[in-house]
Amino acid sequence: MKSRIIHKEQRVGVFVDVQNMYYSAKNLYDAKVSFSEILKEAVNSRRLVRAFAYVIKAEVGAEQDFFDALAGQGYEVREKELQIFAGGSKKGDWDVGLSMDAIRLAEKVDTIVLITGDGDYGALVDYLQNNKGCRVEVLAFERTTSGKLIDVADEFVDLSKDLKRYLINAKRLSKAN
Repeated sequence: MKSRIIHKEQRVGVFVDVQNMYYSAKNLYDAKVSFSEILKEAVNSRRLVRAFAYVIKAEVGAEQDFFDALAGQGYEVREKELQIFAGGSKKGDWDVGLSMDAIRLAEKVDTIVLITGDGDYGALVDYLQNNKGCRVEVLAFERTTSGKLIDVADEFVDLSKDLKRYLINAKRLSKAN
């Protein structure tokens, strides 16, 4: 098992794939994610340089209130419109944008923390470690996290180990473990 290396002088950049985390919590636990608690865990008494939350605007209800709440918790919110194609299919992801921001910030931080279970970020992790010299940590729910992503990360924190801390209004906590 890889040990968590925490030094208070480490400079940290945090990158949250909000959709990935939202749907993981909803599908696994019928709950919402406490993004404020996740940010505290990601930083873990180190020096936060920047924290980004990547969201998709789908024009559904109170999403702007949610985006504002993220900003109030210390995140820089990056918004992108949901793409709807002629056949009705939809696409909304931030893989390239998040990756580019992480690469740009890599020279200003010691540690990059990815909050996602998406295995597509495996190549980004490899690049940040081997070309930029960054330590890369991943925080997510293990059951919805790619094994490849867990393997390449310097550290993986399974948020399902403390559901009461990382979830809001969980309806299926008792069945979760």
